[in-house]
Amino acid sequence: MSTEQNKTNTNAKLEELDVNREDSTGQFLTTNQGLRVNDDQNSLKAGPRGATLLEDFILREKITHFDHERIPERIVHARGAAAHGYFQAYEPQPELTKAKFLLDPSVKTPVFVRFSTVAGSRGSTDLARDVRGFAVKFYTEEGNFDLVGNNIPVFFIQDAIKFPDLIHAVKPEPNNEIPQAASAHDTFWDFISLTPESMHMVMWVMSDRAIPRSYRMMEGFGVHTFRLINANGKSRFVKFHWKPLLGVHSVVWDEAQLISGRDPDFHRRDLWDAIEGGAYPEWELGVQVVEEADEHKFDFDLLDSTKLIPEELVPIVRLGKMTLNRNPDNYFAETEQVAFHLGHVVPGIDFSNDPLLQGRLFSYTDTQLKRLGGPNFHEIPINRPIAPVHNGQRDGHMRQTINVGRTSYGPNAINGDSPAQATEAEGGFVSHAERIDANKVRARSKSFMDHYNQAKLFWNSQSPTEKTHIVKALRFELGKVVVEDIRKRMLIHLSQIDMTLATLVGEGLGLEVPSAEGVQLNKSVPADANPADYQSEPAKSTVGSSAALSMAHPPKKGIKTRQVAILAADGVDATQLKAMMNALSAEKAIIGIVAPRVGMLKTSDGETIKIDASLQTTASVLFDAVYVPGGQSSVKSLLQEADAIRFIHEAFMHCKALAATGEGVDLLHAAANGGAEALLSSEGVITSSDTGSEVPQKFIDAIEQHRFWSREKKLV
Repeated sequence: MSTEQNKTNTNAKLEELDVNREDSTGQFLTTNQGLRVNDDQNSLKAGPRGATLLEDFILREKITHFDHERIPERIVHARGAAAHGYFQAYEPQPELTKAKFLLDPSVKTPVFVRFSTVAGSRGSTDLARDVRGFAVKFYTEEGNFDLVGNNIPVFFIQDAIKFPDLIHAVKPEPNNEIPQAASAHDTFWDFISLTPESMHMVMWVMSDRAIPRSYRMMEGFGVHTFRLINANGKSRFVKFHWKPLLGVHSVVWDEAQLISGRDPDFHRRDLWDAIEGGAYPEWELGVQVVEEADEHKFDFDLLDSTKLIPEELVPIVRLGKMTLNRNPDNYFAETEQVAFHLGHVVPGIDFSNDPLLQGRLFSYTDTQLKRLGGPNFHEIPINRPIAPVHNGQRDGHMRQTINVGRTSYGPNAINGDSPAQATEAEGGFVSHAERIDANKVRARSKSFMDHYNQAKLFWNSQSPTEKTHIVKALRFELGKVVVEDIRKRMLIHLSQIDMTLATLVGEGLGLEVPSAEGVQLNKSVPADANPADYQSEPAKSTVGSSAALSMAHPPKKGIKTRQVAILAADGVDATQLKAMMNALSAEKAIIGIVAPRVGMLKTSDGETIKIDASLQTTASVLFDAVYVPGGQSSVKSLLQEADAIRFIHEAFMHCKALAATGEGVDLLHAAANGGAEALLSSEGVITSSDTGSEVPQKFIDAIEQHRFWSREKKLV
């Protein structure tokens, strides 16, 4: 598709998919061969009570297809949600790259984005403590480009040969298939405690980054170091970043566990509802750019996927914005069958020698061959590029393309040597000519041996609240570990990051921090290796902390799409209710009316309002803030509901914004359990005994702050 065509189409990929969409509304039922079916209720039998006949081809087709509906789920990233959208560059970047989708701001490049958890199966919860996948397929006019990353900028391991070990360790233990979607068990921490290169990633996963508020409110990272190459052949190293315009937010661990019980589909539902409601999620794509001449100027190795580049050293350049504006029509056909691969690149984008990246370049194709049945997975509609495809590849399982002509090889004279190779000037991909002069070895660079420095950087960059949450997470995870030696090894590793951290975690485990003296901390070494050669290098960072690593520092930007519960019953004060609803709606918050029952709510002025959920079908953990309007009969009814009192209590304990006006303050008193004065005087609790004309704006300001951590008791 030409650039001019792409400029006029809002989403060329969606138009290309139209030929594959099917709507059965108003149509006759048929077999897969188009034969209209007269009776889909009964199989063909030898008499009404007789044997079913083998000749019933309708039954056989229906049952056979049903038996084969499931394909192998992804080994990792099995549970996901996805959406269509587009990416648009802010301004041309010819100095950085010749990739066309980054050169023309008038082009809207179609994208399909899949978010996921890593460790759990398809049936697990969205709210597991886990890394989140963030994979973007750009359907560019030069072919597909897949940016396959996570919501955490680093990874557990440095070399892809260790990936099966990592996943085998974190998956449910093979003897009893327990636990599901959880790392809080012996085999994971056994592996981690013997692999110090994992310590930086462990700090991220034990932080609140591993329990995001929504997919729409989490960052994305390419993880690896890539190359951008311009038309002159100049190469630069880059790290890719996705920055959400709604900011970065999380839930707390107690909420995550409660949400998993109330709504295990919380994240996928949130993404779906936001798009259906027109609140399209947006991210800016940015890059950190490092000149080739500066490759070795840092105190870490750019090729080490357990390391990041602090933004204080290399600022992020914002290249453009991605908007997700359409949900899939069919989960299986799109979200489940989409096939990402880091090897899907376009001219102007190339790879580095990161050994984890190099292994992934093999693994993804191998995975699709198994999951999607053969080499033609690229012909599945969601995977097809909008760029034309011409080559000599033929046949194979489920081939759909009908190739015409006699030749399927090159060079050829019969077909005029078509399809022809493209010169670089014609858009042919040319790999970066990196000079290589090395021995063939199984080895790891000494520059990869600093395992604690950036873990220390992450810890030092956290706010006191975030540090408390990391300590609690480690206490929870290691508290589930049965083998005491594993706990002790982990305390030694934590002491290499920060002794206060190790001591606090040890207190929760009832253990003293063991001495590291004489302990071989790294067991991930070759058989003939000298263990001393694999001990971590001493800390030597030039950056003591980095504001970008804490979720406490990014500025808060409005309350758009925040979910606000309004607790009410019949007789609710109409003036207070309408004032708050109007104020919240003006800020594009999402309002949910929660009452003792479903149906319609009658206000004090006789009007009726639709109830969105009953107290039995929802909970405060599914909302970002709670408001209780006045109205004597309304509040009297709520005071009789234990679920209403629990709703307020949990929202307060989870440090959310609370507001109440008129008699609504009485419900806060009841939820305070005798501590009304402390509750009502706490940060983020807005009350007024009258109609509260000033309350809506104060409440909005409070919601914007997301949480009020002063309510938590600190460990650090």
